[in-house]
Amino acid sequence: MHALFALLAALGVTSSGLPVKSPSAVGMSARRLEAIDRVVQRGISAGGYPGAAVVVGRNGAVVWQRGFGRLSWEASSGRVVADRTIYDLASLTKVVGTTTAIMVLYDQGRISLDAPVAAYVPAFSGGYKDSVTVRQLLTHRSGLPAGRELWRLARTPDEARRFVLDTQLECRPGDCYIYSDLGADVLGMIVEAVSGERLDVFLDEHVFQPLGMTDTFFRPADSLKARVAPTELLPPRGYPLQGEVHDENAYALGGVAGHAGLFSTAADLSVFAQMMLNGGVYGGVHIVSDSTVAMFTRRTAGHRALGWDMCDDGSDGSCGRFLSERAYGHTGFTGTSLWIDPDRQMFVVLLTNRVHAARARRPAKVIADVRADLADAAAVAVTDNPDNTLAMPARFRADREVGWNRPPPRTHRSRRSRAAHRAHRAHRAGKKSSG
Repeated sequence: MHALFALLAALGVTSSGLPVKSPSAVGMSARRLEAIDRVVQRGISAGGYPGAAVVVGRNGAVVWQRGFGRLSWEASSGRVVADRTIYDLASLTKVVGTTTAIMVLYDQGRISLDAPVAAYVPAFSGGYKDSVTVRQLLTHRSGLPAGRELWRLARTPDEARRFVLDTQLECRPGDCYIYSDLGADVLGMIVEAVSGERLDVFLDEHVFQPLGMTDTFFRPADSLKARVAPTELLPPRGYPLQGEVHDENAYALGGVAGHAGLFSTAADLSVFAQMMLNGGVYGGVHIVSDSTVAMFTRRTAGHRALGWDMCDDGSDGSCGRFLSERAYGHTGFTGTSLWIDPDRQMFVVLLTNRVHAARARRPAKVIADVRADLADAAAVAVTDNPDNTLAMPARFRADREVGWNRPPPRTHRSRRSRAAHRAHRAHRAGKKSSG
């Protein structure tokens, strides 16, 4: 597969809309990018996820596109293909879907970010809720709690929506930061109220179809099931999930929700990322203005922009240590992430299904390290400015596997405890060899 991709790069053949170029053609090192393959494969070998899709792009072209592993742990499962395998994006829905829809309506002059939510969704009212603004929902400062167990409370999607709108605030608007799925759901309802269309229909009409993102949608058709990476084996619904949203609250809302429910491929997301880097335009198609993109992706307070998360330089979070302070992105619970670095004109897409019967003891730690490593590997692969070229790490987090399947090593173990540890290991080895 690597040889085929190299051939496509040499020929300049397009890949899912973006042209393919060799790393050297966009000022990147192919040798350094090879660290990505090792990092992602180590996550599979450690049992963090059965497969993954990765796309790295820079200066308008794809330079590294890979599928790793399989859709599931079964040996008979299909191989992951970056421009074919469809993943449940989980909370990437908040930015690729809901925030983008808000951007479109703002760009059209149909939404004011500082207007009260009740001006668009009158049912969201009462007490301090009357003063919650659209901007506060985007920055997770509305006062709404993180979530509610809608799947336990509601029997229909309409009833689930009422529970969302009836939720009481945990603090006065603007006084606290609470990352809230409910806030994203209310944003989706604003889109529907203003546009007169359901969220999925609006996005398909105004964003995904114009961009040629034909594998991006809510509620995948049954005919696509074989291409969709499965998620939970034993969810509260009582049956394995494949092609059905993993998030229980999104399912309770009918599979179309502001906080989760979107499915896509890594290749489709590369088109979306390039549109954002281009200032709202891709392939001659105008989605939003460059000023709107700039405003929504500018840090507002702490580590949040409008809808988007921001990369804090040196924070060692999901964007690693080396992306610029202007980099913005998001993660998803199912094991997904998207980071866009305007300073480097680069994006990094990672899609996995780490919630699918993970064999690692701490799959959340595995995916956290792999996400950060992927961003770091892409950043250090940028070599066209010798004065700013970063040193290649001697070891990545995935090379160390700290906390993945074993407790971290003790740095100050006494002589007696070391001897006891060796004796324990010898005892365990004896038990294994005896059957």
